[in-house]
Amino acid sequence: MLCVIAGLAFPGATAAQDYPARQIVLIVPFPAGGSTDAIARIISEPMRQALGQTVVVQNVTGAGSTIGVGRAIQSAPDGYTLSVGNWTSHVGASAVYKVPWHILNDLEPVAMLSTTTLIIVARTGLPVNGGKELIAWLKANPDQATVATVGAGSGAHICGIYFEQKTGTKFRYVPYRGGAPVMADLMANQVDLFCGEASQMLPHFRANRIKPLVVMSKTRWRPLPEVPTMGEIGASDTYIAFWQGLWAPKGTPKPVIAKLNEAVVKAFADPTVIKRLNDLGQEIPTREQLTPEALAAFHKSEIERWWPLIKGANLKAE
Repeated sequence: MLCVIAGLAFPGATAAQDYPARQIVLIVPFPAGGSTDAIARIISEPMRQALGQTVVVQNVTGAGSTIGVGRAIQSAPDGYTLSVGNWTSHVGASAVYKVPWHILNDLEPVAMLSTTTLIIVARTGLPVNGGKELIAWLKANPDQATVATVGAGSGAHICGIYFEQKTGTKFRYVPYRGGAPVMADLMANQVDLFCGEASQMLPHFRANRIKPLVVMSKTRWRPLPEVPTMGEIGASDTYIAFWQGLWAPKGTPKPVIAKLNEAVVKAFADPTVIKRLNDLGQEIPTREQLTPEALAAFHKSEIERWWPLIKGANLKAE
């Protein structure tokens, strides 16, 4: 009788004791093949081992990632449908697109997944070979350079606006539907510049198909240690952390969040996972950064930092 009463009083605790009892879905709001999708797939197998249930990745795209994020938010808060996302989906997009939910208030943080850097790159035919040369060339040729974007409020878009503000330069923005056509046009010398996730472009750097100019992080990027930071070329305190995280719908029981967090921590202790993420140029968070509380605080600080810039730019959803 006491067990029954306890179960009625604390239904979340009872549900958590049995969790998980069936398949878990990780919703990725981007197409298959991108870095967020890759990271979700890398951690899905060790999470399956830790939780004892199948963990599958489901790509739900559209409206600048807000359809996929919204589907996760509107799912039952039982730990069986989760949201995997990055800076674009969980910071930039909902500052531009009108959505019936709030990215901070309607999700429960589970864990940070990885961080990497954004990097400004150029077509091989552009007559610059570094960040300082780029700034000088842009100032000598105002409003001439074209820069690719992949959606209003995306990391690529905000990176361009931020770079303009910090360096006193101007671009002409060219919208694209995704990273693949951007890469094709960069390699064909059809667009001048792009600010994108460094890990996605690593094979193109190694093949000398595009030129890395400057990284948007506080420190140099491990796979390309010769490329300077913005601070090193004279734009102090200019950086964007591009990161990935895992969330559950608001109201998910805390014991369920704890089990999910523990599964992520175990995944990041797996040498195979560590190697695969390192090969992608992704940095694994420290143990202190892997707590739900750490993701909540960091996510809030990112919203507070970037929403004023995004909303001040009066960006319109495409």
